[in-house]
Amino acid sequence: MAETPSGERLELFGTASCPYTAELREQLLWDRSPFVEYDVEADPEALRRMLELTGGRRTVPVLVESGAVRQVGWHGRGCIVGPDPG
Repeated sequence: MAETPSGERLELFGTASCPYTAELREQLLWDRSPFVEYDVEADPEALRRMLELTGGRRTVPVLVESGAVRQVGWHGRGCIVGPDPG
């Protein structure tokens, strides 16, 4: 897993269709923050993990740092993801 220079692991949970996921991704790239990205629409396991981490919140993007949720949404906005994985 990618780590920042100070050793934190950053994970971005989002969707390909969410513009706020794209904006947060661009900010992380601009900041040169290494991160691993998961598309929760394409990866049911990533969706399960995101829901577990957020207590069931379905808003993306979600930024996780070293296993803890750092932020949900981007500047107060986000996209809602669909039903629970089967």
